[in-house]
Amino acid sequence: MAKLYGIGVGPGDSELMTLKGARLIKECDIVVLPKSGKKINVAFEIAKKAVPEIMEKEMTEVDMPMTRDRDILNNAHKKAAEKIISYLDQGKDVVFLTLGDPTIYSTYCYVHNLILDSKREAELVPGVPSFCAVAARLNESLTEASESLHIIPASYEGLKEAITLSGTKVLMKSGKAMKEVKKALEDIREGESVRMVECCGMPEEKIYDELDRIDDEASYFSVLVVKKR
Repeated sequence: MAKLYGIGVGPGDSELMTLKGARLIKECDIVVLPKSGKKINVAFEIAKKAVPEIMEKEMTEVDMPMTRDRDILNNAHKKAAEKIISYLDQGKDVVFLTLGDPTIYSTYCYVHNLILDSKREAELVPGVPSFCAVAARLNESLTEASESLHIIPASYEGLKEAITLSGTKVLMKSGKAMKEVKKALEDIREGESVRMVECCGMPEEKIYDELDRIDDEASYFSVLVVKKR
């Protein structure tokens, strides 16, 4: 039976893409790319460098709008699933490329679940999560001994409470809320360090070692690490 593979291509550095992900791209019939309205598909650019053979594959795009409107999202996910099902029912294996890891804040998982609900086969293929790549780029561990690790969607409700948790805090999905995120961190920064990597592993990568230096207009691809000094 044909299968859908949701492949995490990693955060930006093509050398961090997994061997399994690369193999499945070489073996698949169809490559699905998420379309968010941006001119450059970052996941595709990463995969292309790691697997040049992708250029020989049949490729198609599905809309993944950058919105929180549930009706718009549900409709987009349904249309994407229907397109993928049409390929699966022709006996074609399909790979869906997604940044980072498909199990961490990935829009792919909504499509994945719809495919499973339709009684077709789908498999998650892990990739290097952005926050792990960021920690490596900062040359420090995220946790030691009994320390807790908290992954926080920073542009959503509950940020102020979440950043007071003990242990290491990783702030993702800051989006256009970076100014508000910085203000919240300023209120609790005593005794903790705040570092950030923007566009980790990409040509435009920037590293910020101090909260005050972080750009209010930082990229969507920004991850902050908050740790005890």
